[in-house]
Amino acid sequence: MRIWAVANQKGGVGKTTTAVSLAGLLAEKGHETLLIDLDPHGSLTSYFGHDPDTIEKSVYTLFQAAVNQIKVPTASVMLQTRISGLSLLPASTALVSLDRQFGSRGGMGLVIHNALRQWSDRFDNVIIDCPPMLGVLLVNALACSDRVLVPVQTEFLALKGLERIKHTFERVRHAHKLPFEELIIPTMFDRRTRASHDSLKFLRENYAETLWEMVIPVDTNFREASKAGLPLPLFKPQSRGSLAYKALLDDLLERDMVTMESHYEHTN
Repeated sequence: MRIWAVANQKGGVGKTTTAVSLAGLLAEKGHETLLIDLDPHGSLTSYFGHDPDTIEKSVYTLFQAAVNQIKVPTASVMLQTRISGLSLLPASTALVSLDRQFGSRGGMGLVIHNALRQWSDRFDNVIIDCPPMLGVLLVNALACSDRVLVPVQTEFLALKGLERIKHTFERVRHAHKLPFEELIIPTMFDRRTRASHDSLKFLRENYAETLWEMVIPVDTNFREASKAGLPLPLFKPQSRGSLAYKALLDDLLERDMVTMESHYEHTN
């Protein structure tokens, strides 16, 4: 099972869009894919037409079950989307109280990891939309992920937030000894503006080792796809945004293949 987390501590940078677009493309390729919404704001959940304020079964249910040491049937927390092969584990706004309620309890950082172990024969890919703050939910995401994707809007304020999330990653890595890899993804790139070009130049000069070489462009079709509740690559496959996410997915799959081959060589 391939597990990617999509994380940034700044909102509005394309985090949910990235998760939805990549998941839609994977499902289209015939891969059984699960989207997990760990953000109390529930943007991913809302994208597919569900209300995080009123939803009855959600990620929060898994944490309640872990505290009470009971098993949760898979079917009771997962929702099927309109897209064949794409399932959703939704968020509830109750997640906002998770750290206060359960954060100090032992084992709370591995709830999602343990759930995914039970579902490993069902899904080929899992993509996690992370919360914007450091806490038990973000630790859960990083604890089970092979790779963390960091969408960064190509504008100055978003760049300032990038250093913060990288510092968070280092803290979590050090505390929990997690081996996940990172990939920074420049988003909302507007080739007409100097701000976008300057921001991209800054990323290339300061984060070259972990930066995707291409960009996700500004595309008004993202908004239309969101209204339709569909990933843009399935809504308008030939749009600029769709083609960019197709290129990103190809790159990610190639990176994962190289990582697997390297691991195989070191273990044989």
